[in-house]
Amino acid sequence: MKPHRLFFPCLFLLSLPMAVSGQSKQAMTMIDLLNVPSLSDPQMAPDGSQLLYVLGESDWEKSKQIRHIWRIEADGTNTLRMTSGGAGESSPRWSPDGQWIAFLAKREDDEGTQIYLMRNAGGEAQKLTTHETAVSSIAWHPDGASIYFLASEPKSEEEKAKDKVKDDVFAFEENYKQRHFWTITIEDKQETRITEGDYSLRGYNLSRDGTRVAYHKAPTPLLDDGDEAEVWVMDIDGKNRVQLTDNMITEGGASLSPDNRQVLFTAGANADFETYYNRNLFLVPATGGKARPLIPDFPYGIQRARWGQDANTIYLLVNMGVHSEIMVVDVGKKTYAPLTSGEHSLGGWQYDHKADRHTFTINKWDNPGDVWTQAGTGATKQITRVFDYLANDFQLPTLKNITWKGEDGVTIEGLLFYPLDYQEGARYPLVVQTHGGPASSDRFRFGRWSNYVQILTSKGYAVFKPNYRGSTGYGNAFLRDMVNHYFKNAHLDVMAGVDHLIKEGIVDPDRMVKMGWSAGGHMTNKIITFTDRFKAASSGAGAVNWISMYAQSDVRIYRTPWFGGTPWQKDAPTDVYWEHSPLKDIVNVKTPTLILVGQNDERVPPQQSIELYRALKSNGVPTHLYMAPRTGHGWSELRHRLFKMNIEMEWFEKYAMDRIYMWEKIPEDDKEEPEEETIQ
Repeated sequence: MKPHRLFFPCLFLLSLPMAVSGQSKQAMTMIDLLNVPSLSDPQMAPDGSQLLYVLGESDWEKSKQIRHIWRIEADGTNTLRMTSGGAGESSPRWSPDGQWIAFLAKREDDEGTQIYLMRNAGGEAQKLTTHETAVSSIAWHPDGASIYFLASEPKSEEEKAKDKVKDDVFAFEENYKQRHFWTITIEDKQETRITEGDYSLRGYNLSRDGTRVAYHKAPTPLLDDGDEAEVWVMDIDGKNRVQLTDNMITEGGASLSPDNRQVLFTAGANADFETYYNRNLFLVPATGGKARPLIPDFPYGIQRARWGQDANTIYLLVNMGVHSEIMVVDVGKKTYAPLTSGEHSLGGWQYDHKADRHTFTINKWDNPGDVWTQAGTGATKQITRVFDYLANDFQLPTLKNITWKGEDGVTIEGLLFYPLDYQEGARYPLVVQTHGGPASSDRFRFGRWSNYVQILTSKGYAVFKPNYRGSTGYGNAFLRDMVNHYFKNAHLDVMAGVDHLIKEGIVDPDRMVKMGWSAGGHMTNKIITFTDRFKAASSGAGAVNWISMYAQSDVRIYRTPWFGGTPWQKDAPTDVYWEHSPLKDIVNVKTPTLILVGQNDERVPPQQSIELYRALKSNGVPTHLYMAPRTGHGWSELRHRLFKMNIEMEWFEKYAMDRIYMWEKIPEDDKEEPEEETIQ
């Protein structure tokens, strides 16, 4: 999809590439893949007649996707673009009567994102807030008279003055700004602060009657302090605050029941609030008391939870390994049943209790996530068709879930993308991609720029994505295999899967490469230390030294269960940290290894990649290290993403295929200004 320049406040028709009748499908290019739009945050109107969603389109001049708000009738007709700000917009929220749309945008002289209002009928958007700092997490009060939001504390006048004269030395990790709860009235734009103090709100949910709010309170806004966030409730005006948890475990999604008597939340913990478990569903009385898991032996991982029409029903978005589904829970009976089923991954899930209606995106191998709706237990109905052109215009790889046995006999599951030219009986080069987390899983999804399976399969590679031990969605024992030893079975599971594909006659064992990002990069670093079966490897933002990594990273909550303590405590288990560090065995590496990292990465800081690079370089292993400026753990700029795909393909083709690779170039800007599309 080509980015198009459209002008606010007019409404515009969505224009999608159309397949020419009889035209043969073509393989995707990298530019094709990077130009695939992103669709997020679907919001059904209160009366169910219309849908809002956010569509991001590639702007190569700005080297990023620009997001705008679109509206479509619930029957799939009359698609209109509602906003056209140069920096984009996000978080559309219907007013309770459906007449107004609130959204977030940063325009003109805004200090950060602010709340804007526009009529559903169209017209000029009005700025509602003029807050000193960026506004986030907006929600309408049920009466429609006000909107609630979160905002960080502003810099003091003294701090601003120091910044201006460059007298701006700051204390590391102590220069944070707390985030608090605010409201603003629609009629007179009066802002009111509800919370204040030396703590930070990480999220909230209003009660259905608008009288109370459940929220997560952390001592600081730092990511690593999230495990100290606790669940609280208070009246909507900030009075009668009650702390509901005190367990030093990361909770999420706190929400009051329809009768305001209970609060649900999710946490990666067991009944005793011991950490490092699949996310479980907990209930706690709103007046205080003991929090308990509703279904202690739930075999999957819970991503999100929503109360149903009454306090006896809860809906769950559940990770089930290679797919995700919505389940319905009977609170009284403590039973659960699937509401959806398929080879897909669900996202953007919203539930309207008044209409008993679910709205969500369905991500499949050939569709990145169009919007669907489901009323009650009825059939699903597709609303948007943003991505139809992909299956119509392009050859896309066939995807299949496969299972195999680990070395200890445990069943492992994963996904295999077949080459576009696949013929049964032929052997193909293999790219092994391991997911991040590691507390995550690869699911039925459309491949994006980070793994670009469409490109790899068009070049004749098979792509293998194993859900190794430590992945979510397969029960607690499977996830907790990493407790006290990061690499126990995980890397062995990957290689057992590779051997399975070789035995099945699909893979050429002499043409294999390994790649991954974050935890997938950790896995790459580990695998190349104990086997030289791969002809090439790419390590993206991967840890190599767990001892130094502990202090460098902005998140340490998983490290302690992995290794049995911190590196700086008395009798520290540094031997365990070092035993599982790829750097310990780096002398064994013979595989040509490409290293990629963001210059501002706080999750897996570039120092880890530098350690890996210098070790490989000193040992004579072919290697290059590339750092993307202005970016953190995930590369966000389009030009950086294109570079990643190009440099990896060049590396793989050189060392695994002995072929010359021609880089894809950045598309040229349009020479002529496109005509404005308007609706008469």
